[in-house]
Amino acid sequence: MKRYCSDYFVNVGTGEDLTIKELALMIKDIIGYRGDVKHDFSKPDGTPRKLLDVSKIRDMGWVAMIFLKDGIRQVYDSYLTIRLEKTMI
Repeated sequence: MKRYCSDYFVNVGTGEDLTIKELALMIKDIIGYRGDVKHDFSKPDGTPRKLLDVSKIRDMGWVAMIFLKDGIRQVYDSYLTIRLEKTMI
């Protein structure tokens, strides 16, 4: 972003889309949750697609270096480490 000089926003992302259900199941797998994921289909489901246009940042040479699943796993592992450290105090 040191080279970016514009009044327009730049979306940062992978350029790939996934559903809320896919995300929930991914998180379930990462944290080892064995229960069911329930959906309340009587509620609005929000925007069908939330995919951002990442062409501007890609044109600047940026590319995501961590897959979403790996990033979630890293954050969860950090959370577990911090939680463990706090219980040892």
